Amino acid sequence: MHNRGLRHCPLLICCKHVVEASNAIGWAVSGLDTLRSNEILRTLERVSTRTGLVAIALLLVAIAIVSPHGSSSKGPYHADIARTPGVLNPDVTQANIDSTICRHGWTKTIRPPTSYTNELKKKQMREYNVGGSSTDYQEDHLISLELGGHPTDPRNLWPEPYPRAAEVDSTENDLNARVCSGDLSLAAAQLQESVLKHTDG
Repeated sequence: MHNRGLRHCPLLICCKHVVEASNAIGWAVSGLDTLRSNEILRTLERVSTRTGLVAIALLLVAIAIVSPHGSSSKGPYHADIARTPGVLNPDVTQANIDSTICRHGWTKTIRPPTSYTNELKKKQMREYNVGGSSTDYQEDHLISLELGGHPTDPRNLWPEPYPRAAEVDSTENDLNARVCSGDLSLAAAQLQESVLKHTDG
């Protein structure tokens, strides 16, 4: 085992991420709450390769068990509640969802043209101070059209980055299905979507 550069180096082992890379192999160094590398090496010398592999496998299984299931991803930034508070479409109410958001193809009849959303996207990218190409973003409705969001009001549109935008599209479809099945009220779905985009992006 090669331990050059480690035996006299205090190591901080962090479960989540390396806080400060100190050498070529990426260990994190700290003077607080450390494990001396020579203690680690002495321990490793007493453990057979097979036992070590079993221990690592058990550790990975434990991590998988305690980790939350499902997607916990977040966007690199979230919608700004001051710039993009979300605006509702006055033509959509709980009473008329069967003839609006629950009618197949209805959102196509009110979706704004890309000529409008592309220009607005560039403007809002500057306002949000985000870089990259405009194709890296979807000009997204904060309250989606399928949940009764306003189609053209700039306060209901923002540049949401990919791939997060595609992930949220799936959530929007699920919320629409729950509203249309009667499992969730329109107002509750709108609130869930607003909270999601104002906190996780």
